[in-house]
Amino acid sequence: MTTSNSKDFELDVAEYVEEAFERCGLEVRTGYDLKTARRSLNLLFADWANRGLNQWTIEQTTIPLATGITEYPGGTLTMTVADSGSFSIAETITGGTSAATASITSKPSSTTLAITIPSGTFSASETITGGTSAATTTVSAAVDFDDVRSTIDILSAVVTRDSTDFQIERVSRSSYLNIPNKAQTGRVNEFFLDRQITPILKVWPAPENNTDVVKFNRLTRIDDADTNTNTVDVPFRFYPCLTAGLAYYLAMKRNPQMMGVLKQVYEEEMQRAMDEDRDRASLRISPSYDYYRT
Repeated sequence: MTTSNSKDFELDVAEYVEEAFERCGLEVRTGYDLKTARRSLNLLFADWANRGLNQWTIEQTTIPLATGITEYPGGTLTMTVADSGSFSIAETITGGTSAATASITSKPSSTTLAITIPSGTFSASETITGGTSAATTTVSAAVDFDDVRSTIDILSAVVTRDSTDFQIERVSRSSYLNIPNKAQTGRVNEFFLDRQITPILKVWPAPENNTDVVKFNRLTRIDDADTNTNTVDVPFRFYPCLTAGLAYYLAMKRNPQMMGVLKQVYEEEMQRAMDEDRDRASLRISPSYDYYRT
């Protein structure tokens, strides 16, 4: 007898739904059964975002800083344009039709501009004008906020200058508000994440150059289950937990008598998965000699 020598077991959305219905003592019979289960699955992912860290959804993001600009998107935000070459970093751009405004934080390519969260909505095909350079170009497509809006939280951050990383501290909303001079310039040493639907990263002091970059580890949303043939954005360790959770959610709607036992199974599976999915680091303990006596 030989083993399979394979380690690629993976379920798609339809298979998770079938398993969950069976745990409820039911069968998938209609297209609506699949639709309502897929909706429950996406709600389950939202619940997981509230339960703590999902290690596989942590991403490191790098954003160049621009002189004097203190507010940045909580992720990657770019605008696709016909030509970015003549624009200046840190200048304000204005839409000729929409009158929307934003500041340029970097120029990733000849046809893209990294920008701050716009005030207003830029329209595709409209002309934008630089407030300092007076350069003009055409917006090629509507600005896509999906990457920024996928940010749930920022876990840690550093600012990089001359290849050296400096830790920056997170402050509360009230602490940031109480900073008397937010326009003071220097090397960034504090940040506040304004957790709006489109999160905003606020830094202080205001950057003093265009060469520093901020790097941060952010917790992001799990990919949606859009179709029944999608695989699911979770590691195999969470397969049992995901199935148990979906069965519990479906029981609320289809078989309430099973809710008690399915909830218990789900919470047990979730606890095991979360206990395993934790950050590990070495623990070093040093004795204190403060009160040592001879």
